[in-house]
Amino acid sequence: MASELNVLGTPLESCCNDPVTGYFRDGFCRTTEEDTGTHIICAIMTLEFLEYTKSKGNDLSTPIPYWSFPGLKEGDKWCLCISRWLQAKEAGKAPLLVLESCHQKALEYTDIETLLEYKYTS
Repeated sequence: MASELNVLGTPLESCCNDPVTGYFRDGFCRTTEEDTGTHIICAIMTLEFLEYTKSKGNDLSTPIPYWSFPGLKEGDKWCLCISRWLQAKEAGKAPLLVLESCHQKALEYTDIETLLEYKYTS
């Protein structure tokens, strides 16, 4: 991951390994041309967001054993599609972000000021 950067211009950090996230299921929010969803945003799930994304046809809270997907709950970190996060932002339902784990490619879709507004601070 040393060659991949986050939106802050520093090395991309892991988003989450429990549950394991990312397009490559390696814990990192990075992408490839085959990733049509562009899973590059590391977000901390909220009940509000989980209900919102379910209403849009992407149920992230229901387990899918076949894919070893446990279902997400409030407080879990997960690599989201940038388009879904932006859509949720417009609807007032966007979750906070771990910017150190958001891929720099996100800056092709939105600006750093917008991302900083949603920065998670522990």
